[in-house]
Amino acid sequence: MFNVMYGLFFIVIHFMLVVLFYRQFGKLDLFVWIAMASILANIQVVKAIEIVSIQATLGNTLYGSIFLATDIISEKYGKKDANQSVVIGLLAVIVYLITMQLSLFFEPANASFALAIQAAFDLIFKLSFRIVIASLIAYAISQFLDVSLYAWIKSKLSLDKHLWIRNNGSTMISQFVDTLIFVSIAFIGLEYNVIHIFISTYVLKFIIAIIDTPFIYLTKKITPKKEFF
Repeated sequence: MFNVMYGLFFIVIHFMLVVLFYRQFGKLDLFVWIAMASILANIQVVKAIEIVSIQATLGNTLYGSIFLATDIISEKYGKKDANQSVVIGLLAVIVYLITMQLSLFFEPANASFALAIQAAFDLIFKLSFRIVIASLIAYAISQFLDVSLYAWIKSKLSLDKHLWIRNNGSTMISQFVDTLIFVSIAFIGLEYNVIHIFISTYVLKFIIAIIDTPFIYLTKKITPKKEFF
């Protein structure tokens, strides 16, 4: 029960931070959030948790906040800027993965504390090539799909009362595709219950997508303090 209640608090805090970032510097801060969240989600993903008997990784909330941020950009600034934010997030992840993998090759100092830190460092940042490829492909396809779907739905349902349809429709479909691609590339052929992993992961992403709805409505009532571009 603690993980359920704390998980809801955790989600709300992240979505509020997205809104606060937007309130401060508008599009620029949303670009910053997307880059930062893309990196942090890849770090959080190594921690496994259990919510109502569903095993999940911690990075799902931050990852979900990226979809909220891109939807805000799509709503406020348009498809072109939203696609740019996806490219920025993807580049941030690639740079993070390259730099951290290269860092692993340094030999640690011959001291007990340094060796212990190296072991922890390896545990957190040493990733399988298959997981990395699955993550990058799923990220790129699902994010660009989210932006395109949002723009398409907005062309059909453009009124404020349809905002929840634009937000939830684009996010839920693209998250479904994201989960399907990642699970297929990362786990098929290995000794894992792929269907169980897919269902449990998507259920959590679906719930997170629903929770983000009030926050995109909140941004409709907010004017950023300053816009840089």
